[in-house]
Amino acid sequence: MKSSLLTIVSLLALAGVLGWLTLNVQQVECEVCIEFKGRRNCATAAAATKPEAVRSGRTTACGLLASGVRDGFACDATEPAALTCK
Repeated sequence: MKSSLLTIVSLLALAGVLGWLTLNVQQVECEVCIEFKGRRNCATAAAATKPEAVRSGRTTACGLLASGVRDGFACDATEPAALTCK
């Protein structure tokens, strides 16, 4: 009985810590729009800092625009056509 209660309390504490860390870390949200090879795609990403959110949004947006490794690197080096952060 005591071990079951201890297990439940431990799991609830772990879930609380994970939830707090998740909400606390993602402080900046950016929508990044990339134009590459005549196509445009936008993606939203959240991170602890603006540069991290922009990089993540750019990578996500390029995922649908680039085909192959070379295109992927070229797309990642493209400046955003539009960028909005909160």
